[in-house]
Amino acid sequence: MTPSPVIELRGAGKSYPGGVHALRGVDLTVEEGELVAVVGPSGSGKSTMLNLMGTLDRPTTGTVRIAGYDVSELSDARLSALRARHIGFVFQHFHLAAGRDAVDNVADGLLYAGVPPKERRARAREALAGVGLDHRRSHTPNELSGGEKQRVAIARALVGEPRLLLADEPTGALDTASGALVMELLHRLNASGTTICVITHDNEIADALPRRVRFRDGAIVSDLHSGPRTGSRTEGTGACARVEGAGSRARTEGAGS
Repeated sequence: MTPSPVIELRGAGKSYPGGVHALRGVDLTVEEGELVAVVGPSGSGKSTMLNLMGTLDRPTTGTVRIAGYDVSELSDARLSALRARHIGFVFQHFHLAAGRDAVDNVADGLLYAGVPPKERRARAREALAGVGLDHRRSHTPNELSGGEKQRVAIARALVGEPRLLLADEPTGALDTASGALVMELLHRLNASGTTICVITHDNEIADALPRRVRFRDGAIVSDLHSGPRTGSRTEGTGACARVEGAGSRARTEGAGS
C-alpha cells in the first residue's frame, strides 16, 4: 500500500468572527520525507497554517488530514494523542522550563506518551547526544546559549520520534551563526528521514530549502520545488539516533552555538 501523505489539505479554510478569513480554500500535500518552507509576511496566513498542520485548530471549511487522520473527525482527546504520537513542535522562543536541566526539558516531550520516567530520561540523553549536546545535558536554560536552547528544543520535539516536525521561525531569536547551525541540523534530520515544515517570513531561509510554499492574504500564491525530497523514514530507527554524529560536527559554545 502507498503510504498516505503526512499533511493533506483540501479546500481548507479558516474564518473568525467579524468576517476575518485567515485561510481561503487551501490545497496542499506534503509527502513523507519532504523539507518544506511555508513562507509569507505577517498576516499572510502562515501561522494559521501552522495551527492546522499541528492540529492545534480545526478548519472552518474543507478537510485537513495529518498522518492520514481527518482532524475534524477526532475528539480533543484523540487530537492530543495524534499530536503526541506524530507531531513535534519547535518554536522561536524555545519554551524551555527554567530551573530544569536539558535532560529534564527534553524528557518532558514524552510526558503524554505513557513512557516511564527512567526511560524518558534515557531517551532524552540519547536525543541530546543526537543534536550535539551530550556535554551540556546537566545545564539549565540560563546556562545555555540561544543556539543551544534551540537544539534542546529540537531534541525535545524529536524524542518521541514524530512523523512530522513543525518549526515555527526556528532561527528568529538567534544570531546568524547560531541560526545557520540550527538550519544545518534540520537539513541533517530531514536527510535521515524526518518530514519537516519550516514556517518563516525569512526569504533567505526559505530559498535554501527544496520546496517553498508562499502565502499571501490567506492563500497559496506559489509552490516551487528545486530538487527531490531529501529523506525517507526508515522503520525501527529513531530520528535523533539517525543524526548521531551531529555533535562531533557542531561548533562549540564559544563559536556561538
